[in-house]
Amino acid sequence: MIRFGVDFGGTKIEVAALSEVGEFVARVRKPNPGDYAAALEVVAGLLADAECMAGATCARLGLGIPGSISPRTGLIRNANSVYLNGRPFGEDLEQRLARPVRLANDANCLALSEAADGAGAGARVVFAAILGTGCGGGVVVDGKIIEGHNGIGGEWGHMPLPWPRPEEYPGPECWCGRNGCMEKWVAGPAFSRDAGFPTGQETMDAIESGDASAAAALDRYVDRLGRGLAAICDIIDPDVIVLGGGMSNVDALYERLPAAIAPRVFSDVFETPVKKAEHGDSSGVRGAVWLWPLEA
Repeated sequence: MIRFGVDFGGTKIEVAALSEVGEFVARVRKPNPGDYAAALEVVAGLLADAECMAGATCARLGLGIPGSISPRTGLIRNANSVYLNGRPFGEDLEQRLARPVRLANDANCLALSEAADGAGAGARVVFAAILGTGCGGGVVVDGKIIEGHNGIGGEWGHMPLPWPRPEEYPGPECWCGRNGCMEKWVAGPAFSRDAGFPTGQETMDAIESGDASAAAALDRYVDRLGRGLAAICDIIDPDVIVLGGGMSNVDALYERLPAAIAPRVFSDVFETPVKKAEHGDSSGVRGAVWLWPLEA
């Protein structure tokens, strides 16, 4: 059975089809138009292209979004693609496509994908963090997404930076209306902004060239990310921490983060591995596919 999923990102929308063994049989993407009605049409067009490429019809669609569904209203909330907020995106998409659609937060999709057959395979409790344009998190226990009573499980991107230093308080203003959110410290743009370079890659290139100020920015980034992950470890004590998004490609994180996390954890031992998402930027769309089990 071929299953289909959508990764609805802030900059691009991707639709993919996977075989029963998790192999891509179709994968298409377009830029996100940044408009509600236009985005519905882009998803519909990409799905038609993916069906043609896969030689199969999509019976049910899984979709990962940068936000969550309010259990009270059924409307999208907390999306940094703010035009989704307050809209019945899942219902509108079902009507447009004339088939069932199942939505989940994009970080939850990352966690689900990596727990299924990626860096968290075989682990009972997986915490996955997206460190990209924004910052999100997802928790999977025994192969199931933990969304919580209010549907916000894993949303560490909008908790405050733990143990802030005087110069870090109150912190940058976040799009959510608060100050000092983790997203404003550990998302990709936060790293490059702190270093004074246009992009994270240029910052890393500067570090390779011996730029001391860029190296100091990476030191601050590791420390802040370590503080945030330590708070997560105190709450759920995951078996593995998986990193996705653009910043997950900074290899130095995997060597340095354990030492940055350990002193902050309320334990005499810290042995939790920190791993790079095995499926890279494919994890979001793969997790969206896994929202529908094979037997469904």
